[in-house]
Formats: sequence, structure tokens, C-alpha cells
Amino acid sequence: MEIYFLGTNAGVPTLQRNVTSIVLRLMEERRSFWMFDCGEGTQHQVLRSPLRLGKLEKLFVTHLHGDHLFGLPGLLSSRGYQGGTAPLTVYGPPGLKAFLDVSLSVSQSRMPYKLEIVEHTGGLVFEDETFKVEAGLLEHRIDSYGYRVTEKDSPGSLNTELLQSYGLKPGPLYGKLKKGEDVTTESGVAIRASEVVHEPKKGRIVTILGDTRPCPGSLPLAQGADLIIHEATFAHDLAEMAYQYHHSTAVQAAELAREAEGRELLLTHFSSRYVSQEELTPLLEEAQAIFPQTLLAEEFCTFPVYRRK
Repeated sequence: MEIYFLGTNAGVPTLQRNVTSIVLRLMEERRSFWMFDCGEGTQHQVLRSPLRLGKLEKLFVTHLHGDHLFGLPGLLSSRGYQGGTAPLTVYGPPGLKAFLDVSLSVSQSRMPYKLEIVEHTGGLVFEDETFKVEAGLLEHRIDSYGYRVTEKDSPGSLNTELLQSYGLKPGPLYGKLKKGEDVTTESGVAIRASEVVHEPKKGRIVTILGDTRPCPGSLPLAQGADLIIHEATFAHDLAEMAYQYHHSTAVQAAELAREAEGRELLLTHFSSRYVSQEELTPLLEEAQAIFPQTLLAEEFCTFPVYRRK
């Protein structure tokens, strides 16, 4: 599980950074990837990346401002041209379906795959045997949501050396033991699952917050997360401007990560006033003074999601 950024700028694209799009790569878990937001030009960014749109399984929209949304019709259309035939589900706030219905119908876009659009107002938006995705309302000029992606705990591995000492070879009984069932070998040896199965692997939690100023809704989404991705539109000397525009500073993002007891914080959604990556250094230093495990997002860079020990 790893994060890959296709866009990190706020509002409009610049020569240095594109507008928001974040990818959660799940190649080992699902052999696919999920996308969060799809600003204008995202499909061009995909072309410069190792990603293939045919592997895009789910797309989550935080809110309906253009810098998070305007790339979506083109990307959905291009996915079909690039060999994408597997179903795709797009999740987002009310109004998303109307936007896509008009865009795709007026342009007579035809896609060789099943497209499902799921509108939500928070709560549990997706769950299967491996992952759960919850959404919560934040505080922005329009309804903006954060997403909490929870990887479910996985069974512990088998102590194969101990099993072999019992004379048990790989087979159906291995599967029963991994499910927690006690078994008896053909020779009559009783084996308790608790003695041969290691502790379950704790699932990871990734929190991706949409545009927001500090608000109570952020904390439940970020609580105990292994990775928190938070906007940092401004340095803290512009905190009043950030509040007026319903955005956050790097300091405010770090304060949330500290309160949530997160493991790592990634800052993104930077104002165009910070032209280069070097000009973002003061934002990083401000945040690290409060929450040392802070990094700056950078486009076309991979950030692993580490499991808590």
C-alpha cells in the first residue's frame, strides 16, 4: 500500500504543480489503485506516471470545486480508450451524478465498461472483506468530505516449521488452522490453531482530507491513522487568510495530526504563491516543529504506508 501524487497545487495548475489528485496504490492487496480527486489535467499526469487507467478501480471525490473535479470526464473517457474494461465506481457528494451525466451525455462519450456513480453525505461508503471506507463532513465553502480508508486485519501467518515437525504438509488443514480451527492429522496428532498461528497483522489506516479549515469533523477521520494527508494551503503567517478562504495552514494540519495521534503526516494542496518545492520548506519546518513525522507531498513521488509495530 502506497500513496502517489499526481497533483499537489491549490486552485489552479502552475508550471511546477498540477491541481489535486491523489492515488492509493493497492497492487499487492488488489492489483489495482484508487484515486482521490481528479483535477483538470490529471490524465496528462497519468501519462507521465507508471499508472495504467485500466487498473483504476475506485475514484473518490472530496468536493465539487473545479480543481478537484474538472479532470474527471476526460479521464473516464480516456480509460476506455486505454483498454479499461473492468467496472469503475465513482463516489462523491450530491451533485456529482448530475455533473457527470451532463458532461458525458453532451459529449456523447461512450465507455466500454460499467460506470457506477455513488453519491453520499458521509458515513460508510464502501466495505468488502479487505477494506472499509468512511466519509465525514469537513468545513469548506461547499460540502467537502474527508475519507478514512481502513485495511482490515489479516490472519497471522502459520508457523510452518512447527507444523512440519508434526508431520503436517501444506494442504487443506493449513487453511483450517489459519481460520482458527483446531485440526487432527491422519496420524492422530491434535493441533491447536492458537499454537501454530502467529498474531494477526494489524490493518493500516489512511486518512485523506478534502479542503477544510480546522473543524471537529477532521479528528474522527484522522484518529490513530498510519498516514494523514492534509491540505496546507498557506504558511501560518497567513492563518487569517486561510480561515477566510476555508483552508488550513501547515501548522493547523500538524496540530490535527498530533491530536489524532497519527503516525505520519503528508502535506499537500499548496498555494500558487509558493512556486518551487524549496519555497515550501518554511511550511514543512512549521509543521515539523509540532509534529516531527511530517513530509511534503511531491508529484510523481511514492510514499509507502507503513504498518504500525
